[in-house]
Amino acid sequence: MGFSLKKLATGLLKTKENLVSKIKAAVGLHKKIDGALLDEIEEVLISSDISVETSSTIIANLKVMVAQRGIDSSDEVFQLLRECLKDLFVDVSTEPFFASGKKPYVIMIVGVNGTGKTTSIAKIARRFVNDGKKVTIAAADTFRAAAIDQLAIWADRVGCHLVKGQEGGDAAAVAYDSVQSAIARGDDVVVIDTAGRLHTKTNLMEELSKVKRVLKKAMPDAPHRTLLVLDGTTGQNALQQVEVFKRMLDIDGIIVTKLDGTAKGGAVFSIVERFKLPVVLIGIGEQMDDLDEFNSHDFVEALFT
Repeated sequence: MGFSLKKLATGLLKTKENLVSKIKAAVGLHKKIDGALLDEIEEVLISSDISVETSSTIIANLKVMVAQRGIDSSDEVFQLLRECLKDLFVDVSTEPFFASGKKPYVIMIVGVNGTGKTTSIAKIARRFVNDGKKVTIAAADTFRAAAIDQLAIWADRVGCHLVKGQEGGDAAAVAYDSVQSAIARGDDVVVIDTAGRLHTKTNLMEELSKVKRVLKKAMPDAPHRTLLVLDGTTGQNALQQVEVFKRMLDIDGIIVTKLDGTAKGGAVFSIVERFKLPVVLIGIGEQMDDLDEFNSHDFVEALFT
């Protein structure tokens, strides 16, 4: 599904101003697509938190298009750039997130503390509930009592079943119990919160790996999705988080939150180009319906609209 183009354009306004407005200014100074213009565009891409490597790839692809099509007017560069940015997503396959034939559909959510993990879980759960699904939330971040309490409040508001353990308890046991409970109750979806204390990186990754292993004892093909939550305001710094989690844990998708509050949304392009991981959901606001499926075509169009 995804956001309407209008809502997306509004949510991405800061990134749009940082990226497209600056490119427009550069194009205004050049009549032809030449080396000087391409250098300026590359600088704008990098300043919009698109990594140096991804920016270089975009410019290289742009040069090929210009040569192949015999285009030299600088006004044409916007359409070519649109195509180049969309092409970054071509090799990254994704399936609809909210439509799954699995029951229960087990979703494991990982990410460092402060990225918007807990509220993302609440928004995901609410969407499924609104779609007529029965949802279990697992409070498997047993490291923080506050995380368990927060999820208990959200589960009550949204109308979900909550499975929780004690602070300092076994996170994997909570995850296991949540799937067993969902099966017994006939619930459709299980969303599992996990710890995110990255300062004890090795311990955290061992714990998360254990959670995944134990989940398979409850349901052999679980979890069906393992999604990493990234704070959009951290820009390129998010790449480091992807690298750590991807290396230690079999992540199959990304959730990017808080894109409405940042000019660094260009980092999305770098994440996809570098790691070949799909962006599954994006958040562009604080309301409960401000998290939705990512659509790469609309994302690019919203920046240029």
